[in-house]
Amino acid sequence: MGQTFNVRLEPVGIEFEVDEDETVLRGAFRQGLMLMHGCKEGQCAACKSFLLDGEVYLDKYSNFALNDFEKEEGWTLLCRAHAESDLEVELINYDEEMLRSGVPLQTETMRVEKIEELTHDIRRLVLSGGDAMQFKPGQYADITIPGSEEVRSFSMANLPGGELEFMIKLYPDGKFSGLLADSKLSEGDEVEVTGPFGVFTLRQSERPLLFVGGGAGMAPILSLLRSMVEKGIDRKAVYYYGARTEQDLFHLEELEELAEQLPNLTFVPALSDIEDGADWDGERGMVTDVVTRLEEELGEMDAYLCGPPPMVDAAIAMLDANGVPENRVYYDKFTTTAE
Repeated sequence: MGQTFNVRLEPVGIEFEVDEDETVLRGAFRQGLMLMHGCKEGQCAACKSFLLDGEVYLDKYSNFALNDFEKEEGWTLLCRAHAESDLEVELINYDEEMLRSGVPLQTETMRVEKIEELTHDIRRLVLSGGDAMQFKPGQYADITIPGSEEVRSFSMANLPGGELEFMIKLYPDGKFSGLLADSKLSEGDEVEVTGPFGVFTLRQSERPLLFVGGGAGMAPILSLLRSMVEKGIDRKAVYYYGARTEQDLFHLEELEELAEQLPNLTFVPALSDIEDGADWDGERGMVTDVVTRLEEELGEMDAYLCGPPPMVDAAIAMLDANGVPENRVYYDKFTTTAE
């Protein structure tokens, strides 16, 4: 560990210490502060904040997230910023309700308990062992790729306590998912897991809930739905799940069971790549188009999005066009680094 500095967050008045060897964002996570963020790689700008006082240096980042003019003005990316002095930072994008409610980071060595095929390109990974990682439903963890210092981020599908359950999409030559595809990661192997991260957590409200997901993005939404059952939350909710074909659907039985346990929940799968004559009586088309067609009062809903980045981008634009305020749209938008 290197030299430590004090960071003060405005306008909330929270102070914490950060080590020069860690980013400001990670220092906040380490102490249980849930700052807004997205990719953690300097690409999405979700953590962009204004440096009121102090000096930082930045790890590599995208100019799309922070251009040179913004940097000169005093803007910074907390996921890339290392303190070189005490700092005073103005948060622009924050949720004061969630900010102080986080869980400090934990790092555990865990054992591969199970690897199961959910679809041709999605695997279910279950890890066990170590102290049970504490997290809030909807959050995610970083798994270190064995034999390297690189990590990949995956959302937990389970409820806190005991094993960790992940849904992982396979990518050609994926550095982590390739280990699953090629059976190079097997039951009994050990991996290092650090978490929790993310602010994709259920906010207190009486408004109806809109969940939009696709692919392995089902994981955090499933965690939220399971937590609603556990806590007896009976808000009106609808879950739109986008897939290409019927073979890309999974966990249908559990989703039916959840709908029985949550009488106000409706599950709507939508297939985007299906022939006109196919034996499918469900919704057809892009999931965002289906949402627009079926939901008449989107502006009254809280929206939770998780899936491939293009789907999340399309859903954000669709919700904005239909009057859903930005502060009621929640998502963890992972970047497209090969998994």
